[in-house]
Amino acid sequence: MKRSRARVGADVALLVMGLCFAAPLLWLVLAAVDPQAGYQTKVPPAPSLINFSAVMTPELLGRPLLNSFVLSAGTALVNVLAAVLAAYPLSRYRSRFNKPFMYSVLFGSSLPVTAIMVPVYGLFVQLQLLDSMAATIFFMATTTLPMAIWMAKNFMDTVPLELEEAAWMDGASNLVTLRTIVLPLMGQGLGVVFIFVFIQAWGNFFVPFILLLSTGKQPAAVSIFSFFGQHGAIAYGQLAAFSILYSVPVLVLYAVVSRGMGNSFAMSGAMKG
Repeated sequence: MKRSRARVGADVALLVMGLCFAAPLLWLVLAAVDPQAGYQTKVPPAPSLINFSAVMTPELLGRPLLNSFVLSAGTALVNVLAAVLAAYPLSRYRSRFNKPFMYSVLFGSSLPVTAIMVPVYGLFVQLQLLDSMAATIFFMATTTLPMAIWMAKNFMDTVPLELEEAAWMDGASNLVTLRTIVLPLMGQGLGVVFIFVFIQAWGNFFVPFILLLSTGKQPAAVSIFSFFGQHGAIAYGQLAAFSILYSVPVLVLYAVVSRGMGNSFAMSGAMKG
């Protein structure tokens, strides 16, 4: 009886938490098809796609989404490359400095980006890198690199070292074994790192807002601010429609990558007893 009551209590608590997450999503869907949408959640009397047609323009949606994709994909690629090169010696070579280094890297991820933006902005001004997409990509990559290194090392630890040792016996170098053995076996892990960094960069508002001055270079996370007018006026319907379209690329990427990842981190068959 006690277990049954505890289970019912847990189910009720989970249901309440689920409703708390579902309520904003419900408002988002209903407001997107409501021409007279407001901050209240209500079923529109005459659903319409006018909000979607209003935001689906090159200026409001096309170019900002393209800028978001360039920033996010560039940041993810830089992170994956740097994380793999940093994680390989940490995973394959044992040293008393490994743990202190890893904890130092983890500490770097705890620093809020707002605390370092003032000196970063001054550095960008001195180096004349403001409004540069490439410079912004590299800085955004540094903000997520610590966690990417941790994730890449954990995935790399699952690849048996004996496979590399066999290749070394045949004369292969470290870079060759990394490229031909380790990376293919941890391909799923690289996908996880890529998605994690991509999503973090996709939703980054503060860094592009500070470092990218031109309207034509700002991502969708910054251009969404245009739906907030003066004196508290907000285009709720267009904001909801834009938010849905803004979320679609990330959901598609996650679905595509997760579909190809499967469930095979186990190295079954890779080694013989």
